[in-house]
Amino acid sequence: MKFICFLLFTATFINSAAAQSSYSITGTVLNEVTGTGMPVASVFAQNTTIGTATDKDGNFTLQLPSGGYDLVFSYTGFKTEITRVSSANSSEKIIIKLKEKEKELETVSIVSSNEVLDGFAKYGDFFKEEFIGKSINSKSCNIQNPEVLHFFFSKKKNRLKITATEPLLIKNLALGYNIRYSLDSFTHEYKTEVSTFTGFPLYEKMLADSITTLQWQQARANAFKGSTLHFMRSLYNKDLKIDSFNVQFIITANGKEEAMKLKDVYAALNYEKDDSTQTVEIMPNQPNVGILYLAAKPSVSFLSENKNEPKDFRFSILIFKPTESIVIEQNGYFYDQNDISISGYWSWEKIADQLPYDYKEE
Repeated sequence: MKFICFLLFTATFINSAAAQSSYSITGTVLNEVTGTGMPVASVFAQNTTIGTATDKDGNFTLQLPSGGYDLVFSYTGFKTEITRVSSANSSEKIIIKLKEKEKELETVSIVSSNEVLDGFAKYGDFFKEEFIGKSINSKSCNIQNPEVLHFFFSKKKNRLKITATEPLLIKNLALGYNIRYSLDSFTHEYKTEVSTFTGFPLYEKMLADSITTLQWQQARANAFKGSTLHFMRSLYNKDLKIDSFNVQFIITANGKEEAMKLKDVYAALNYEKDDSTQTVEIMPNQPNVGILYLAAKPSVSFLSENKNEPKDFRFSILIFKPTESIVIEQNGYFYDQNDISISGYWSWEKIADQLPYDYKEE
């Protein structure tokens, strides 16, 4: 089965003495209709351990490690809003106006899309494999409130769509995180056998005895090595070779895919650093970028389902939209994440193997 993941999804490295180690973001969450502040609205930097709630007047303050983040604003019965922040625009106060959800339209949409009444019994295991994953870590990762999931199958489109009425509560005992995941959408196209999902996770470290804590620290370090987060930070710092990453272009020649080795990786990626914003922009000369991680072999479970994949290193492909670039922050966050998708080993590593953007080696 093919899986392509559109990344919304994951130590803060500082290369400049002038760069801030952290910064504050302040703002207010308002009801769009009344203009009044909304108390106890949820505000968090998605895919991190950092979040808060607004005060009685709708005000909030967040302290963030250096880098960029997507701030997520949510309130029961209102549409979720997202805005990007970084240390470069930290002085700007954020004003967010939340819109109430249109319940009638939601009802019509649900009725017309054929909800499967026994959806979790029928599709639950499939969803967990595609969302949580099938790695060793996934065996210790489970959804605590599956009853909030709703399953819709369209015979005409041959498509499965899954929504959640509340954030999914996920317990990852492999890495030691509680995850509150606001699922934006999950879709599986049976014609192409491709699944895509997007959402907004908030992480919380679990507390445990010293032995378990050390085990979690080691498991997180193992999950970091060779991950998308590791690659983006390594690329930002120009440490690809040191960190055991090899970058190639994947091109089609005579009807076959071939790997093109690069003499100067950073030139081929059109690497350009902006010291004023502490960001790096890349726009590869070819849209399909192969990433080899040479310091670890693929997991046994991955190779058992992907017998034609390389066995001596982990191979992934970043697929860029033509003429589109991405901008990378020093913490590994990058945007616009809708302009890139992945296949290969990184698409195998789903929620059970992911780390928050504010992860740092312990």
